[in-house]
Amino acid sequence: MELFDKLYDEHENAKVRFIGFTTEDTRYDFGIIYTNLFFGKPLVVCMQTGRSTLLDPKDIEDIDYLQTVFRIPDKQQAIDLAEFFSVTLPSIPFVTQYE
Repeated sequence: MELFDKLYDEHENAKVRFIGFTTEDTRYDFGIIYTNLFFGKPLVVCMQTGRSTLLDPKDIEDIDYLQTVFRIPDKQQAIDLAEFFSVTLPSIPFVTQYE
């Protein structure tokens, strides 16, 4: 008897970008994984804390979401991060994954 029902098991050569930068107040180090999975949303991983999320342009506009997911204490830091992501992450078309 199988203990788990496998939902998916995909193998993919993904493009990964590592980028570190500073603002006036904070240093950031991110890994950005570009994949065909997750409706084309890049997986963004904070290399300092291990926190991660899938981001698309709508998510980037939601400052409260960025503050929550990356546990950023200051709203201005979240605004700075949103500006960085809006320049760094590509605008992606919606990709149908499920038929």
